[in-house]
Amino acid sequence: MIRGSRHSDRLQSASSLTAQEHAHNRKTLKWLAFVLVIAAAFIVGFVLRSHLPLMSALGFNIGGPIAQTDSQLPSKNLYNSLSARVGEVEDLLASNSLDTYSLNPTTEAVLQEFLEQTGDPYATYFNAERYEQLLSSTTDGDYGGIGVLFADYQGRAYAADVFSGSEAQAEGVEQGDYVIAINGDDSHTWTMTEVIHRLSQANGQEVVITWMRAESREATTGEEFTTTLTCRKYEADNVTSELQENVGVIKVKQLTQSASTLASDAIEDLTAQGAQAFVLDVRGNSGGYLAQAVDIASLFLDGGVVVQVRTLEGTTTKNAVGTVATAAPLVVLADEYTAAAAEVLVAALVDNDRATFVGTKTMGKGSVQVMRELSFGGALRYTAAYYLTPLGTEINGNGITPSVNVAQTGDEENDTQLVVAVDTARSLIRE
Repeated sequence: MIRGSRHSDRLQSASSLTAQEHAHNRKTLKWLAFVLVIAAAFIVGFVLRSHLPLMSALGFNIGGPIAQTDSQLPSKNLYNSLSARVGEVEDLLASNSLDTYSLNPTTEAVLQEFLEQTGDPYATYFNAERYEQLLSSTTDGDYGGIGVLFADYQGRAYAADVFSGSEAQAEGVEQGDYVIAINGDDSHTWTMTEVIHRLSQANGQEVVITWMRAESREATTGEEFTTTLTCRKYEADNVTSELQENVGVIKVKQLTQSASTLASDAIEDLTAQGAQAFVLDVRGNSGGYLAQAVDIASLFLDGGVVVQVRTLEGTTTKNAVGTVATAAPLVVLADEYTAAAAEVLVAALVDNDRATFVGTKTMGKGSVQVMRELSFGGALRYTAAYYLTPLGTEINGNGITPSVNVAQTGDEENDTQLVVAVDTARSLIRE
């Protein structure tokens, strides 16, 4: 028996068919089979053509680049990874573009733009040459160069202090002036460490420095002027002290490794001379070692939080430690050039109700930068932590506001801020 249509239950006997009918049916079945094969081939071809990587693996060239599937892409998320996106563009150009580029300059340009987009003004890429110079620099010890104490603000070197009687002072350099170029080199933004290194290399030689006097600290343009100065070794005491009647005045220029020891010695010496109150002068102090800020604060604080440090891992605190050097009334004197760890010191004394703050609002540079070497050469500097006052106020961008606001209107011979600070300290002495 021969089965006909699968939808029919009707059966025919082979004996009832003529030879002619048999031949006709065989021809029909062959034609139907041919049509089914062609249709199946078309469907398979359409499916395969839509799967381009598979067609390529089979050796078919369908005229055009093969699109990558997710499984062929690097194991990075193109939606939230900058490196994956740049990598995709780099791979496409390498495979399809006739143009070329120089790797090192391109790396610097890309990283510079990338770091600017982070919003971190201190984020800087140092190529191998710049990084080697940084490694051979030092910012502690004797102040060499041109009689200027340098500091950083938003990654730009500026004059934090100009030494009295120095050649720089004679040439008109003032506190707050930014360094734009040294010996005509303005190819990058000069950092504090780079300026110090370049000047120490030029000991005994003349250097031409271009300065910029901005109308505000954040300004990127301003009046420029050039000085030709001879580099030589300047020695200056980092901690100085004097007794004004019954008030001891201690000036700390920078928080170097020996600052707390020198400050402790000064307290002891002034107390022996009859000091009944103290003025701690940190005007123009650009910071330094956080540990020194903690140690100096501990000379006046009998316990309590000195600073909070916020990082990606969370917030930690550093407390006052050691033996208090004096319980006498205290005034802390600071200004708009008091920055970083020096601001920590001011905030610690103010928030713990240990000192009266006289002067002007501090800089608001309460951040910590770190340097990390890169595997392809050079290094990256970026902000890794922020300082908070003992009461939890962020210093960065805010600064510390004085209890007694006094602008500097005098000169070194008639220091208005110091006069008010000493008077305030004297008024706190109990008879």
